[in-house]
Amino acid sequence: MIMSDEIQETEQQYVEIYGEDGQIIKCEIYDIVDFEDKTYAMLLPLSEDENDENSEVIVMEYVEDGDDGYFQNIEDDTEFRRVCEYIESLDDEEEE
Repeated sequence: MIMSDEIQETEQQYVEIYGEDGQIIKCEIYDIVDFEDKTYAMLLPLSEDENDENSEVIVMEYVEDGDDGYFQNIEDDTEFRRVCEYIESLDDEEEE
C-alpha cells in the first residue's frame, strides 16, 4: 500500500508517493475518475526537466478512510487493464 502526503489546496494538487525502489516521487494529480464503484487517480511525476515529455502517467486507486485518503497500487492485472482502457476511452471521447 502506498500512502500519500496531504494534498495541498491549490489550483494544482500534488502528492508524494513511494516508488518501487522506496524513493519518493512527487506527482501532480492530473485527474480523478470513478469506475466500477472505485476511484482512480492519474498522477504525473514531476521531473527536474519541465519539458520532459517522456513521463508516463501513473494510475493508482484512491481509497478514502474516514477523513483521510491514500493511494494504493492496483494489484490485479485485469482490473488495471480495464481501468486503463476506460481512461483511454475518455480521452477518445474528448478528442471527438
